[in-house]
Amino acid sequence: ENIEYRIFCGDTDLNNEPLQNIKKGEWVTYNDHTKVWYAPSEQSRKTMIQLIKSLNPNVIYIVGLYDWHFNIVPILFCKAEKKIVSVRGMLHPGALTQKKIKKRVFLSALKMFGVKKNFIFHTTNETERQYVLDEFGTKSHIVVAGNFAKTFDAQLPLSKQSGALIMCTIALISPMKNHLLVLEALNYCKDNIVYNIYGPIKDDLYWQKCKEAIADLPSNINVQYKGEIDPISVSDILSKHHLFIMPSKSENFGHSIAEALSVGRPVITSHNTAWNNLGIYKAGLNTDLNVETISQCISFFSNLNEMEYNEFVRGAKCYSKENSNESETIKAYKKMFFGGFLS
Repeated sequence: ENIEYRIFCGDTDLNNEPLQNIKKGEWVTYNDHTKVWYAPSEQSRKTMIQLIKSLNPNVIYIVGLYDWHFNIVPILFCKAEKKIVSVRGMLHPGALTQKKIKKRVFLSALKMFGVKKNFIFHTTNETERQYVLDEFGTKSHIVVAGNFAKTFDAQLPLSKQSGALIMCTIALISPMKNHLLVLEALNYCKDNIVYNIYGPIKDDLYWQKCKEAIADLPSNINVQYKGEIDPISVSDILSKHHLFIMPSKSENFGHSIAEALSVGRPVITSHNTAWNNLGIYKAGLNTDLNVETISQCISFFSNLNEMEYNEFVRGAKCYSKENSNESETIKAYKKMFFGGFLS
């Protein structure tokens, strides 16, 4: 409550695909307290500066660090009482290995212009807070406010036989999500396994490597690419699988992991997400990022019988409930938006 949102964004989705059924270049009502401006890329810089000047906002909330139009322009050229930079996992060591020269240039520029002195950094956990301190120094102003997890109603367990497994990934197809590592691990699995991949292709070269790996898989492994899906279909798709797998190199939060757990589907993921100690809860397994360990995790779930598998279904639901605290998250965001410059 007590916040009016104005969201300024582009008019295209991934791969520069135009968004459908939108009005460009004007404020569009999203709900009672939110309006959205869809800006063509060639107009975004100039339009953003003019709009923010006319709005005179109390807070500019900047999502990310490495985009010229939507990060650097508002950081350097727009004015407000307070600016908040949400790093969204972009300072994780794993993330910094991707396109590292470009990212180093951007980070050096931000330090040069004194971002650490005049901005609040939004981090979603204490680990990410430390990444900001490591990069920008101990005088940085930081507020920790976690993510709001989108959850679904729990679904009934899928019938399960030992020696068979149906699993899926719902994510952008890019090196960060590690689809290729999963495919390589499947070479060493002896059971009958179905692996369905959902999501838009962000990296064409990476997907080509994935397709080559799929072509070399043994006959007991069935992999299908299902393409991009509508968000309203996620719960139904998860309910048709035994397991969600996404051993990300790094994950600021992992919304798809949260969704899978809420449905009651165990998860295989790395140690580099917000979802750790899965094995203790019998909610899934955290794995090291190598072929041998991931293949062992997959085989563990494929070997479960129905009774054993259902224990993990219950564990996933329990883990989801115990890690959802919306009231505390709301308090943290109020502190960030309404509070002063806190260290």
